[in-house]
Amino acid sequence: MRPLDRDRILKKIDELDGYLRELSSIRPVTFEEYVRIEKKRSCERLLQLCIECVVDICALINTGLRLGIPSEENDLFEKLERSGIISSSEKEALKRMKAFRNILVHEYGHVDDSIVYDVVRNKLDDFDTFRRRILQILTESGHL
Repeated sequence: MRPLDRDRILKKIDELDGYLRELSSIRPVTFEEYVRIEKKRSCERLLQLCIECVVDICALINTGLRLGIPSEENDLFEKLERSGIISSSEKEALKRMKAFRNILVHEYGHVDDSIVYDVVRNKLDDFDTFRRRILQILTESGHL
């Protein structure tokens, strides 16, 4: 495995951890609590930032391994899968995250509050799974 920028990847993981801690500290207990505008916007923004950290980490790995210039972000995930860095199911999860981020950022259509609430309440483990996988990659490659 070619050299990875360990320090930048670890910095992004720390950033992701910080956003997840913030999100956990404000995580609404009920949907009624979630739909309060401050809570809703805070959750949306923190989810966006978390996903952007994930995409940035993938880009750093892609660059470090010299897997080629992706034509778009989904191509980035394809390259990581083809190189054996992530599995097919991990690739699909990353694609869903990125699509969700695009909805939050660009508001392609109406943002469905029930979906965002569900992600905040039940899907944050996806970030932890990703984090563990990246740390495993760094460990196996001798970068950690």
